[in-house]
Amino acid sequence: MVTVIPSLSDQHLRSLTVLALLSRFLIATLTTSSTSLLKLFDSSPRLVLGDAVPPWTSSLLRWDAFHFARVAQEGHFYEHEWAFFPALPFVMHMSGSLLSYIGFGPSSPDWSMMLLGGAILAALFDSTRVLYRLSLHHLHSPSAAFLATALSLLPSSAATLRFASYSEPFFTYFSYRGMLACARSQWLSASVWFTLASAFRSNGILLSGFIVWNMLVAPYLSARRDILTPSRILYCTVLVAIPLMPFIHHNYKGYTSFCTTSTENLPNWCEGGLFPSIYSHVQLKYWNVGFLRYWTLSNIPNFILASPVLLNVYVFCAFYLSRLPRIFASLAPPVPPKEDDTSDSNPSLFLAPSLLPHVLHGLALTLVLTFSAHVQISLRVLPSLPMTYWAAARLLIERPKLGKAWVGWSIVWGALSCILWAVFLPPA
Repeated sequence: MVTVIPSLSDQHLRSLTVLALLSRFLIATLTTSSTSLLKLFDSSPRLVLGDAVPPWTSSLLRWDAFHFARVAQEGHFYEHEWAFFPALPFVMHMSGSLLSYIGFGPSSPDWSMMLLGGAILAALFDSTRVLYRLSLHHLHSPSAAFLATALSLLPSSAATLRFASYSEPFFTYFSYRGMLACARSQWLSASVWFTLASAFRSNGILLSGFIVWNMLVAPYLSARRDILTPSRILYCTVLVAIPLMPFIHHNYKGYTSFCTTSTENLPNWCEGGLFPSIYSHVQLKYWNVGFLRYWTLSNIPNFILASPVLLNVYVFCAFYLSRLPRIFASLAPPVPPKEDDTSDSNPSLFLAPSLLPHVLHGLALTLVLTFSAHVQISLRVLPSLPMTYWAAARLLIERPKLGKAWVGWSIVWGALSCILWAVFLPPA
């Protein structure tokens, strides 16, 4: 009999699966128990769902979940609802209908069924195993990949990422799958995954940059310019355009709903240039989103709350980009080393050339979150970047004191954020 010895990667994946389940159990337990024991700051979930709904379901209705659930039941109607992309409401409606069909709830899915169905599906789309494979591809170290992935189980917005029916779990999963497909040169697959991600969040349009980088920029920098044929460039253009379709379609539906039904009393945004965007309009009108609009004294606490995740990304980007000459040199064809070469023969695991598009993408998104968005949403948006956890893993490996501080903050803040979510207090 031949004994099959599992590989280290297989052992890591099994361990991470157990840890992921444990993480979800602890987050759900803390959130639901807090809902049962503590008084709601805002009683609207109880008013909507009633007192008979169990704490598990009641704790799912917070913040943006109100908008998602209403759109799931009745579609986009009010102008401000167009800030929310349709994929999650669709998922909630279909999963809620399935629960009702199998007799788990009323014959017609209500809010509680849609919230519960969306949360169940969000749990099934767990990104842990995908992140491990992506980390292993780029870091070339099973132990570093395991560490980075384990850190992702301590998210900065635990309730939205690992408990509730929110867009973040789906967006993160599809983003990671697309990034992994891109790293493996599976271009069409990457475009499809990025398109699915873009149907959940508007910042998915930035993901197309990974296709451009891997198909065109990386070959150019590595002196493989002979493969940059017109057909390859055309194919890349098509693949890049596909993930933009959800954003374009969402705005087109908004335009036809508000700007073509009547010629009288048209909203001002209907005449907003060549491509009028209802999404941009509602973000500005209802959420006051724009460059430096959030930079007020009253919002200083929100900047403080978001500072750990922001600084984590900024520090990693500075670390990586400050070493670009060495990284670009590694992209060029190899040359024999000189006898007096004293360069570092053991560079950091986190300076792989393949990480450069992740750094540029992460830096662009973090700058937008810092200067042109509600900065506290960084706590639930930046976890969609694998670089967030690569940065944290680098701290633990190369700057242990800072790394331990990150882990400590993640545990304390993660638990506190669950309690804040349960009692309906910001941020979320």
